[in-house]
Amino acid sequence: MLGSIRALEFYSGIGGLHFALARSSVASNATVVRAFDWDQIACAVYTANHGPGIAHRVDISTLNAESLEPLNANLWLLSPACQPYTVLNPNAKGASDPRAQSFLHLIEGVLPVLVERGTAPTRLLVENVAGFEVSTTRTRVLGVLKKLGFVTRELLLTPLQFGVPNSRLRYYLLASCVSGAFVSRVDPGRILHHIPDRGVDWKDARSSAVLETLENLARPLRDYLDRKDAQETAHAVPDRVLLKWGRLFDIVLPCATRTCCFTRGYTQLVERTGSILQEDEELDTTETFEKFLLAQACGDERAVEILHPLRLRYFSPRELLRLFCFENVGSGSKFRWPDGVSTKTKYRLIGNSVNVLVVTALIEHLCGD
Repeated sequence: MLGSIRALEFYSGIGGLHFALARSSVASNATVVRAFDWDQIACAVYTANHGPGIAHRVDISTLNAESLEPLNANLWLLSPACQPYTVLNPNAKGASDPRAQSFLHLIEGVLPVLVERGTAPTRLLVENVAGFEVSTTRTRVLGVLKKLGFVTRELLLTPLQFGVPNSRLRYYLLASCVSGAFVSRVDPGRILHHIPDRGVDWKDARSSAVLETLENLARPLRDYLDRKDAQETAHAVPDRVLLKWGRLFDIVLPCATRTCCFTRGYTQLVERTGSILQEDEELDTTETFEKFLLAQACGDERAVEILHPLRLRYFSPRELLRLFCFENVGSGSKFRWPDGVSTKTKYRLIGNSVNVLVVTALIEHLCGD
């Protein structure tokens, strides 16, 4: 029988892992006793949503067995820095990257001491970007966990598999030293593309029948949108951006069932940071852009006005919170932002976070298998 869960949240950000645990089937038996992050604003946002006394601003590399042991935690939730592993970073260095050191410190330095003392967590969940699975950090972490008696399960999952119209492929590592963990029959060492007994595999191919099936399962974007009159002007893509970079955007309609991965650089960078929305569903996007490019090539100083009827805009922070499942579509739940947090900072913090729905399912799998 599953006992009381006392969780520690590392690299806690705005509390996505906490939200996932709180919404899981084990929530009535679970408590996040402490959360750790270095970002002061993230800690303030965390506190606004989860209450005082949980989030602590700290350099995680300074944590040790002596500081964690009194917390008596049996579940670790971790979302370490992704920069050492992301494909968006051509200079990604894996375990040799300074930003990977605090995570390795926890796994290689702190966890073995707690195991030796009999006060270690019995379960761990790690979230990171796709790319982590081929890193030297993964190799080292798996080696330590195996030596310490943990059974592991690795997955690559996207919110599309859970009916959310957002493609955000992420690597997840589950580890447990509980007797009978992960009894589902899975080839050892295989990285799964779906949770056993739940859903279908994700495949990395835009034209694949499986991906089309996933998109058909997702809700339309319009279910996640704010009222139109509240967002059209506030988040409109500036003309100067459209003039220079407009043709590079991934543009989606409210009826779409897929968006690109949103990152911390959304609205600051154009490529590979997330989709933008075309409010007008009647106009043909390609045809309109062709007219714009032709007018621009002919030196028309007002060429950008050809794009105005499309009503192109960024998704608002509130809409991204729904796509990241911090807020449930159709519910009255509201994520809270402390006063003074800029829109740019909101995008950064959301882009650094997790999809709550996906992690909720993984916590249930980790604690229930």
